[in-house]
Amino acid sequence: MTRVFDSWHDWNTGRRELALHAPSVSIERLDRSVEFARRFHGNQRRPAGEPYVEHLLEVLEILVLGAGIHDADVLVSAMLHDVVEDTDCTIEDVRAEFGPRVADLVAWVTKPDPAPGEDPQEVRLRYLRSIRSAPQEVVSLKLADRYSNVQRLGTHPRLEKQRSYYRETCENVLPLAAGVPWFEEAFSSWRDSYQHLDSRAV
Repeated sequence: MTRVFDSWHDWNTGRRELALHAPSVSIERLDRSVEFARRFHGNQRRPAGEPYVEHLLEVLEILVLGAGIHDADVLVSAMLHDVVEDTDCTIEDVRAEFGPRVADLVAWVTKPDPAPGEDPQEVRLRYLRSIRSAPQEVVSLKLADRYSNVQRLGTHPRLEKQRSYYRETCENVLPLAAGVPWFEEAFSSWRDSYQHLDSRAV
């Protein structure tokens, strides 16, 4: 059964849980990253209608409560992982505010825009494949991001998107989880729970 992480939608709750489960992590630094993300993402929403910042908090929750990761730079990057890809924030903005390591982590998980004439799907797949050669912190960050995206895949409004995202995850993300503590078992359970979306079985 897929475990759903969705209790940190309220940052006050996340803040209390973080202090309990990762007391060595600077709460003040995470506060800054939450406010930074809120400022840039603004009123953006996810496909199912929830505020975008809830996804960022889910990624943070997955890293801490699921994977047991307490690396402060990785957790800050969890809150910022989409600001360059989805807003007008730049890597230089991230570097100036949070330092070079956070900027490098965010850069790794930022999908590039297609060049003129490039197939967006090919760019997307090339980006996912590039994570295979990334540092382990990047892999964990990407896995937490994708797990947040797929843990309630059935709520996406389009069935065809559910099926294509399931297939993409199985083919390109599950191999990243192989041998990675917690994520390997979590994604294996998720794959089995959503096997009905396998288009080859339809």
